[in-house]
Amino acid sequence: MRKGLVIFLVINLLIVAFLIHSVSSLLALLIIDGSADAIHQSEIPAPNSGMIDTRPQLIPKIIHQTYLNESIPDHWKEAQQSCIKLHGDYEYKLWTDKKSREFIATEYPWFLETFDNYEYPIQRADSIRYFVLSHFGGIYIDLDDGCNRRLDPLLSYPAWVRRTLPTGVSNDAMGAVPQHPFFLTVIDSLQKYNRKWPLPYVTVMYSTGPLFLSVIWEEYIRWGTSDEGRVRVLMPDEYNKHSWSFFSHHRGSSWHGKDAQLIFWVSVYLREISE
Repeated sequence: MRKGLVIFLVINLLIVAFLIHSVSSLLALLIIDGSADAIHQSEIPAPNSGMIDTRPQLIPKIIHQTYLNESIPDHWKEAQQSCIKLHGDYEYKLWTDKKSREFIATEYPWFLETFDNYEYPIQRADSIRYFVLSHFGGIYIDLDDGCNRRLDPLLSYPAWVRRTLPTGVSNDAMGAVPQHPFFLTVIDSLQKYNRKWPLPYVTVMYSTGPLFLSVIWEEYIRWGTSDEGRVRVLMPDEYNKHSWSFFSHHRGSSWHGKDAQLIFWVSVYLREISE
């Protein structure tokens, strides 16, 4: 066999191996359903149960939210206030663009250049939530998520994220103790995943958004963790499907553009023709 052909085959094998490695986490997300780490209904005390007070409080009582400035749009005020009023004994932190940048500049200066150079504001809103959870601990909640009940039962888990359908996890509601290894892994991975893709929606989703978080989550649990490093999963029923669920979802996703609408249309179309 000629030397040139051998080199050609080796190069192609390396390219194929690289591509397989690059998409392995994405493919794995189609299989992993989060059930192994699910927060089961039987674990969660009813809203007024006396058992809530007997549970350990690991996550500090802090609620984090993000917005451009202090002027919350009217269509989100009800959701925001529902969480504040239910949790008068929690510290409330609203991370505006100004406060977020100051925090990164002070506590994580190595990330400031990346933070400033994100093309889309939502990328900064995504990334800051990972940093504040890693630094302070607490519970992060999107402004379009209202609170149906007190979140005290969720303080008992060192870290948790929310399961989404059909696959992966979301970054709109999540909690952690300070310096949890999962969120340390997340913030350490942000620069590696800071790439620009042809569609803005894909760029946001895969650089800082739910797809990015899902890939890091899949890789994190694949390698195994201790009980202290475990990330529990809040399933849809406990998220917002019932009157006893923790959250209620309001109008949101304001950053979604036409490319997102196209992707959603294609996904619905493919699902319909497959049925």
